[in-house]
Amino acid sequence: MNRALRRSALTVALGLCFASTVQAQSNTAGAVFGQAAAGDTVLVENPATGFKRTITVGNDGQYRASALPTGNYRITLQRADGTSSVRENVTVNVGTGTSVNFGAAPAGGATDLEAIQVTAALVNPIDVSSVESTTILTAEQIAKIPVPRDVTSVALLAPGTVKGDAAFGNLASFGGASVAENAYFVNGFNITNSFKGLNFANIPFEAIGEQQIKTGGYGAEFGRALGGVVNLVTKRGTNDFHAGGNIFYTASSLRATERDIYSPDGQLISDNSKDKDPTETIASVWASGALVKDTLFGYALLQYGRESGSRSYGDNLSVLNDSETAKNPNWLVKLDWNINDANLLEFTGFSDKRETERDVFSNPQGISQRQNYLGTVHDETGGNNYVMKYTGYLTDSFTLSALYGTGEYKRSNYGINAAGERLVYDGVVSPDNAAGIIGATGCPVVSDGRPDAVAGLIPAITSSCSFLGQNLGLTDAKDERDQFRIDAEWQLGSHLLRAGYDSDTFKSRDGEASEGGVAWRYVVRQGRDQVRRRVFQTGADVEVDSEAFYIEDTWSITDGFNAYIGLRWDSFENKNGEGQTYVKQDNQFGPRLGFSWDVNGDSTLKIFGNAGRYALPIAANVAVRGSSPSLYSQQYFDYTGVDPVTGVPTGLTESSALSYLNNEFGIGKDPRTIASKNLDPQYQDEYILGFQKAITDNFSGGVRAIYRDLKRSIDDQCDYRVFEQWADDNGYAIDSYNPAFAYCHIYNPGRDLDVDIDIDADGTLEHVVIPADKLGPKSKRTYTAVEFFAEGQITDKFFLQGSYTWSKNKGNAEGGVKSDIGQDDTGVTQDFDYPELMVGADGYLPNDRRHTLKLFGNYEFNDQWSTGANFLYQSGRPINCFGVYGDDPVGYLNSYFSCDAGPVDPDTGSNGTTIVRRGSAGRTDDIFNLDLNVSYRPSFAEGRLALKMDVFNVFNRQKALAVDESGEDTTGNPLVGITYLTPTVYQAPRAVRFMVQYNW
Repeated sequence: MNRALRRSALTVALGLCFASTVQAQSNTAGAVFGQAAAGDTVLVENPATGFKRTITVGNDGQYRASALPTGNYRITLQRADGTSSVRENVTVNVGTGTSVNFGAAPAGGATDLEAIQVTAALVNPIDVSSVESTTILTAEQIAKIPVPRDVTSVALLAPGTVKGDAAFGNLASFGGASVAENAYFVNGFNITNSFKGLNFANIPFEAIGEQQIKTGGYGAEFGRALGGVVNLVTKRGTNDFHAGGNIFYTASSLRATERDIYSPDGQLISDNSKDKDPTETIASVWASGALVKDTLFGYALLQYGRESGSRSYGDNLSVLNDSETAKNPNWLVKLDWNINDANLLEFTGFSDKRETERDVFSNPQGISQRQNYLGTVHDETGGNNYVMKYTGYLTDSFTLSALYGTGEYKRSNYGINAAGERLVYDGVVSPDNAAGIIGATGCPVVSDGRPDAVAGLIPAITSSCSFLGQNLGLTDAKDERDQFRIDAEWQLGSHLLRAGYDSDTFKSRDGEASEGGVAWRYVVRQGRDQVRRRVFQTGADVEVDSEAFYIEDTWSITDGFNAYIGLRWDSFENKNGEGQTYVKQDNQFGPRLGFSWDVNGDSTLKIFGNAGRYALPIAANVAVRGSSPSLYSQQYFDYTGVDPVTGVPTGLTESSALSYLNNEFGIGKDPRTIASKNLDPQYQDEYILGFQKAITDNFSGGVRAIYRDLKRSIDDQCDYRVFEQWADDNGYAIDSYNPAFAYCHIYNPGRDLDVDIDIDADGTLEHVVIPADKLGPKSKRTYTAVEFFAEGQITDKFFLQGSYTWSKNKGNAEGGVKSDIGQDDTGVTQDFDYPELMVGADGYLPNDRRHTLKLFGNYEFNDQWSTGANFLYQSGRPINCFGVYGDDPVGYLNSYFSCDAGPVDPDTGSNGTTIVRRGSAGRTDDIFNLDLNVSYRPSFAEGRLALKMDVFNVFNRQKALAVDESGEDTTGNPLVGITYLTPTVYQAPRAVRFMVQYNW
């Protein structure tokens, strides 16, 4: 009878443990909530740390323990009659709520039921506590599948993400947004690099405990992102001491050779037979445990990575080749202090420094051959980050948290030539046209733009000429962030109220100049050979200040239906190199709405939806050249000879006056003349509707439909002609050659340009309004998708997760960057510079992939052997045909959606030009990729030793990911059948990675 009663109680407990209500969650912790009898007490304990919280069940029969550090918990219900029920191994993940409901005590109150225990991993098969589109992967799951050990590669496992263009590094596009529109957090601290939005601070990968990928529908707590949010939580210490170490080794000798590149007519473009990817070794050691039992815990990790032995020769016209070595001396420390049951304090510190040395050699054109050593380029990136966070459980229903963090990211760059001389740019912009280079002058950049030129760079390079092939940056370039935020949560009956404020100050020092201080280009001008001399310099300390307020309410209207409303206000202020504000945008309103319906009341079927508005600030890099001192001078010369070593012209005679392009005189710009007065923040609206259903107790699947619409963007326009027309119409004699006449202005495409500008160089600013229809079209970008997804345990030995996404990404602008041409000037690409550049621009965007299938998982044969797989199938990306538009009215050469040799479109431009609409010239090949691994944990080591081998791109598929999209050269001659459609980037060739790990 007792056994039958126990079984009945167990059945009731398990059956009730999945009913729940919607709850909003923090970006650093999770929650446990549920239902029980009013007045009963719920004890929430983490046995590994001694953390405890006692919650009294409210009059409505609900309880909630919020802001819980991630981990496994024991939940004990203590009833008024003295009986109790226990749930063991309740898993709390970041940003999610775990439902644990309790039924009434059994009739008779049998004393043997006072300690009923349900021992199981109570992870909800469906998280009905969230309306977000979220994927969470723990360190244990990531370790089981073959995936590169970096944050982006893990994020690419989530539905709705695609890999960005190689020109921007290893980044992901979320839901059709550009790679520059994502946000990244670690333990609640914003680690997004806001200089361009194209990188983020990297914690040592081994230290990641969980990675949460938010692909849409995130609440009012999150902002400053139009793409997605990647939320990282680090590992932490417990009462048990743990230590270990591992080594990951990827041998260059086991990497397959990258395929050679041929043009469509069979010409060899790049011989890659001598290229070599690096050998990579990453070693980590760590330890964790209690410094004071149940009170103070620590986790510390040291990681050292080295990449060496690489070789890169470039294409057949390259005059340089190089070898690169990189070192990553990284560390992380996490401290957790349970001051008492009501107050917690956390500290996170980490370093993501990376030191790179690139040795540069001369190379004869047409063959891959290493000749004279020319010098070494040194880069140092990364820095140290420190974060403190306090959490206070002030009452059963009120929780308060506060966070302060500071971080630094260096971007140091300098060169050392073969003679040992240091080649450094001092960052001082010189209006007198000085070179601005300290130490060795090196070799200036020399190129040949004459019609019969064979290649671009022409100097006969020797060891006495240290041309290293890039602009020089600053040795002290860096980014600094200071962030403060405070969040409060109050459970008020059926309403969960949350509110918060955050302030983010991001400062950058940046600058660059042409190597050698000057760039020469041989041209045909005025019917004869001439040479053009250009000097380019930038350098400034700039700043972006952001702040936001939010408030949200999650209302449990019934036990199964819940509504969410969130309100957010974002403000952004951008400052130039003089500390002056040139853009200020206040209180951009971002409402968020959502609902979740637990249809059956047992978490087996959820229908959910949400709508939201999301804003994005202007990146810091815009101010360096757009609103700070910069120099861009030009002058033409006749010449009598060429230096055989440097390629620099000799016997110079001036054939033109010195001019300053874009009015970049090397002096400060008036901040009042940079941005349109009616400038508003860029924002995007998003709508999601979906459902998720339990297929088995531990496996679920679902579908969601997504629509995103970029309603307003920010870019720059540089059309001088509209000001000429305004001057004519308003009786002014235009004189644009003055520092108060900015050529490029920041505005909202599709809106009037409203600026103050010194139109006649008399020292007085005129108020000028240019109608929107004279500047070009309104920016457009939409993303429409349907995602099918499934996740969970097929059996206790078989973990599987996957998704299929059908999507369309259309518009006339990608966003912050321009993948078509690899332009990373975030926020100020050539889009919208002139109306002619936008003719034909409306079409399929670079991140459009019609079909994407992802499957990954792991199968355990026994306690010793397991295997994992990671499969990707994806449609190709759209192809363009760029060329010269008419007679090239604005001087952008072959950068237009105009290509006489391309597919014929019914719409045509002036001068008989054929407009080839964006993305209409075909697609790259579909790709598929399969990665596999096998893991062995020998029984004699009692599970402490693990050996693993990962094989990436098992079938060595090397399809083109991108191609040359120039259908015409700079003079309008067709390149179809010559270099047009030549592959530029292939899938990475097969590689093998080995791991040895030991845990104490």
